[in-house]
Amino acid sequence: MNRTPESLPPKINGLLSRRSLLQTASCGFGYMALMGMCGEAAARDDTYKNPLAVRPSHFNPSAKRVIFLFMQGGPPQVDTFDYKPQLQKSHGKKTGKGSLMASPFKFKPSGRSKLPISEVFPNLSKHADDLCLLNGMHTTNPAHPQATILAHTGSINFVRPSVGSWVLYGLGTENNDLPGFITINPPNRLGGAQNYGSAFLPACFQGTPIGGQSGSSLPNIYNRELTSGQQRKQLDLIQKMNRELRERSGVNDELDGVIESFELAFRMQGKVPEVMDIKNESQKTLANYGIGRGKASDAFGKQCLMARRFAENGVRYIEVHHGGWDLHNGLKAKLTKNAASTDAPIAGLLSDLKERGLLKDTLVVWGGEFGRTPAGQSAKGDGRRHNNRGYSMWMAGGGIRGGMRYGSTDEFGDTAIKGKIHIHDLHATMLHQLGLNHEKLTYKYAGRDFRLTDVYGNVVKEIIA
Repeated sequence: MNRTPESLPPKINGLLSRRSLLQTASCGFGYMALMGMCGEAAARDDTYKNPLAVRPSHFNPSAKRVIFLFMQGGPPQVDTFDYKPQLQKSHGKKTGKGSLMASPFKFKPSGRSKLPISEVFPNLSKHADDLCLLNGMHTTNPAHPQATILAHTGSINFVRPSVGSWVLYGLGTENNDLPGFITINPPNRLGGAQNYGSAFLPACFQGTPIGGQSGSSLPNIYNRELTSGQQRKQLDLIQKMNRELRERSGVNDELDGVIESFELAFRMQGKVPEVMDIKNESQKTLANYGIGRGKASDAFGKQCLMARRFAENGVRYIEVHHGGWDLHNGLKAKLTKNAASTDAPIAGLLSDLKERGLLKDTLVVWGGEFGRTPAGQSAKGDGRRHNNRGYSMWMAGGGIRGGMRYGSTDEFGDTAIKGKIHIHDLHATMLHQLGLNHEKLTYKYAGRDFRLTDVYGNVVKEIIA
């Protein structure tokens, strides 16, 4: 909640009173909850168990973390990663779903694997041998809000925990000074906070949203009115009262979340600005991410670079969002622009992860909430409609086989017919690579055990290296 200076609580001798601190802290630090104190609380309270402590996976994992590159709007598969020569030959042919529209882009066989990738991705195509193209994707709903929420939570009808929250719940976090789940430049519509929320899971597992520009730390991360020593002193008093309340009330997930969030917020003041500051990165690294090459790729390049920095600092789940893929018209110009904004940054991210030895245990996932039709939007033939029946995503790293196409759509690219992967299957496979059995990762709520994949989902074993 935004508060005007007139509404802020008064100070006593230049310092916030206990009541004032409780008011401001509960409205500020409380909403940063995700990670926590490690052994400190346990040492003071034998009944306390840090919910964010590292936990063993169900089996040996191939990946330690996930970077999800979410292209909101529905990238057209037949113009990006699903080459359809028959569509090119059938331009203008009328079908029951409209007149077919050939792709305005050429596809080039890339890498030793000869994967066909659209010419709009010249930098990414150099990593063809690391990519696993999922050409048989399909999902339940062709509407942006429902499909976006489904891609992030596995549910359309109910508020459910997001994928990152399930990952954090299942594995805990390796860095006590950073959130374990971060979403960079998240979509502010189409589900909003549901896309990174924890729903019925304890609040400490929700995602932390940050803005898209590097070098600007989290808003309100600092308390300019108190020194670090003064903050620690007052925080110790608050935590003492919180622990006393917990001793009286017993197990209390909400109170544990408050305890965790206050400590994390205090520690984040030192760590977050350090991780988000890219000024010490080499010019070569910046250029590889498309930073400084112009406005097109600069912003997304910084976001991808931040994703790498968070990944190497122990963050379990990182999402980077890029919007504007709802191509109902002006397809050629808009897709060219989107590709120019994302191609170099994503290629730079893959190169950087590989050079640092991180790609082998980092699962990178690219895609939107659905795809688009091979038929044109209108007689003008300069756009495509929504299509949930068949579309493409890709994975790289994290134990996934590279240089392969898995699954396919029909001859025109409209409907998945082979190697079909529903979004539940994708989620099951992501968890599997992290060493988590999607059927065993459950949380009891409202009288029954819930899981990310509900009663669905199969691990796509064919794409696992």
